[in-house]
Amino acid sequence: MRALLTGGGGMLGSSIAAAWRVVRPDDELVVLTRLEADLRDSVATREAIAHARPDVVIHTAAFVGGIGDKTARPLPYLMENLRIDASVLDAVVAEEVPRYVYTASAAAYPAAAPNPIDESALFSGRLEPANEGYGLAKLTGLTAVGYAARQTGRHYRSILPSNLYGPGDTFDPSRAHLIASTLRKTHDAKVSGSGEVEVWGDGTARREFTFAPDLAAWLVREIETVESWPGVMNIGAGDDHTIREFYEFAADVVGYEGDLVFDPSRPSGVPRRLIDSSLARAHGWRATTAMVDGMAETYRAFLSRPANGDRS
Repeated sequence: MRALLTGGGGMLGSSIAAAWRVVRPDDELVVLTRLEADLRDSVATREAIAHARPDVVIHTAAFVGGIGDKTARPLPYLMENLRIDASVLDAVVAEEVPRYVYTASAAAYPAAAPNPIDESALFSGRLEPANEGYGLAKLTGLTAVGYAARQTGRHYRSILPSNLYGPGDTFDPSRAHLIASTLRKTHDAKVSGSGEVEVWGDGTARREFTFAPDLAAWLVREIETVESWPGVMNIGAGDDHTIREFYEFAADVVGYEGDLVFDPSRPSGVPRRLIDSSLARAHGWRATTAMVDGMAETYRAFLSRPANGDRS
């Protein structure tokens, strides 16, 4: 098997590349990062996929960030992701790649969808305002993948992971997701000697986070069974925690003993988002890493990075 992976420098992509070397050492994996191809450029994208001649494309590349940046700058989360996804899907169809896995997001679900959210809730209501640009892009992307599968008869599928975290995450304060943000903020407070850490919202919102290496390991193992997957499929850890609990976990991992100060005037998103991963479990999916263990591994990766705590 020859596979092509987009977003190889990102959190999920780097985890997939690492798992591939262990699980499929005899199968070729072509890894694309921003250095190899600008996926917003349709010509460059098609050239890269044509040159690789893959049996399957795993598309994880995306323009991502935390709730603060998504709220302040929604436009790039919509437009950059639309450009990336259109370039890759157009190339996959034109080059007649037989199998394609698109990484969508639980952000594509309506804000008012009942929890746990199953795949039938797609298109049933308005998206969460703070995540709307990104969610609309992912909803468009998975719709286009479904059209392409129906039009070509090929095995094109979309997965909808819950929020992800792991060693490949970004810790840039302006773009970090929740888990990376909790670790970075408690770490900075410990180093500076600050007695408190500010938390957006009142701490009661609940979120589901899945350890990216768990998802990567399952995807690499099961990639040859894509034909049997449903068109869209949730993949999540199966449980959730409050924002307060995530900060408490981070404080334990970092060894921070200060106070958490909540700011209810700041956005914290929908009150709860927990997805139903029953379909994925029927295809062998299981989350194996406990939250605190995954956060500890993520923090160790943060400490091993350059002085700014992020990738260059």
